[in-house]
Amino acid sequence: MIELDFKQLVTQNKAQVYNTCLGFVKVPADAEDLTQEVFITAYNNWRKYRWEANIKTWLYRISVNKSLDFIRANQRLKRSGMLTSYEEGLTVIDFKHPGIELENKEKANLLMTTIAMLPEKQKVAFTLQKIEGLTVIEISQIMELSKSAIESLLHRAKYYLQTKLRTYYENK
Repeated sequence: MIELDFKQLVTQNKAQVYNTCLGFVKVPADAEDLTQEVFITAYNNWRKYRWEANIKTWLYRISVNKSLDFIRANQRLKRSGMLTSYEEGLTVIDFKHPGIELENKEKANLLMTTIAMLPEKQKVAFTLQKIEGLTVIEISQIMELSKSAIESLLHRAKYYLQTKLRTYYENK
């Protein structure tokens, strides 16, 4: 068992974890909280870490799972009426992600809104590839799915986005 240098783990991977969380939750303060939760989870589960897996892949997996759990919890609260303002006024205009630089804020908002409508697995695969810049193999390790399953998810996500965005631009 290799001893954990937690400070080094955080220093080397904080930006990656933060950007991954931000790519899903879109609110910087929430992404910061989730980043802390990711590292707490990593620390608490260090002894369970399988050394055949890449540590960055392991942290991506924790980041994606924490982000999706956060989104699901907020959706449940919103549906039950206990949370009313979480997404009110949240647009891409307020969202500053290092991986996204679109000049036209309306187009960026439309794109992010359309990505948010994707089924969860498609959204995760698409976000990891297009926003985080990961390869299909890295995504398959993170999502624990085969390479062909990831390629299929990406193909369906792209087709859905093309269809929705084409419809928008044809009707404009």
